[in-house]
Amino acid sequence: MSQADTLFRPDLLARYSANGPRYTSYPSAPQFRETFDTMHMPQLFKMQRQMDSATLPSSEQRLALLQRVVERQTHAGYVHIGMDHFALPGDELARAQARRTLHRNFQGYSTRAECDLIGFGASSIGKVGDVYAQNARALPAYADAIDAGRLAIARGVRLSADDRLRRDVITQLMCNLELRFDEFETAYGIHFADTFAPELARLRSFEDDGLISLSARKLEVRMAGRMLVRNLAMVFDRYLGEQTLERFSRTV
Repeated sequence: MSQADTLFRPDLLARYSANGPRYTSYPSAPQFRETFDTMHMPQLFKMQRQMDSATLPSSEQRLALLQRVVERQTHAGYVHIGMDHFALPGDELARAQARRTLHRNFQGYSTRAECDLIGFGASSIGKVGDVYAQNARALPAYADAIDAGRLAIARGVRLSADDRLRRDVITQLMCNLELRFDEFETAYGIHFADTFAPELARLRSFEDDGLISLSARKLEVRMAGRMLVRNLAMVFDRYLGEQTLERFSRTV
């Protein structure tokens, strides 16, 4: 069985596909949502209301297109990084993942971890330390703030200790496709199995379907689970129950 066949399992992708964040940041709390995590959402984006929804690909057609992409990329020698990202083996993203130094920010996968980001322009998002801040989305409001010599920040969130822990868990899962429990226990002074007992219980169904390998000390995403890593990350997101998931794009 080829890597493409192992990576692309239409039955599992169709079963697990759901709306959810892309985790370019955490948390995606009710007061701080990533509007760019959406795809076809005409109720939010005026330009999309000009599109005829009936002409868009069906779920089955989208899966078929995705399968074609996976086959072409893997046959051309690209390796799967995570979600819908591929890179050549010598690319810096692939090398960073092999070293377990891959990271995610608002632009997606990155080799630069834990650097402050300053957002410029309407709706842009910045991160400084444990604080996320988003500028005003409407151009007039943004321009008025800048003209008045004020920061154009409209909303933001300061991470709690639990947020920082879960952000690290989700980042490691999304980037390195594994969780080494001892690393979190050393860094945060927790016992992973106790702190995340409900989450580990929920992950058993993923294990039963062959998407992950789960032991007493480690979680590892198997090849069949790589396309569904967002679904795995969602298990550790304590804010999802407070949000309307329809505002997010489909995981597959």
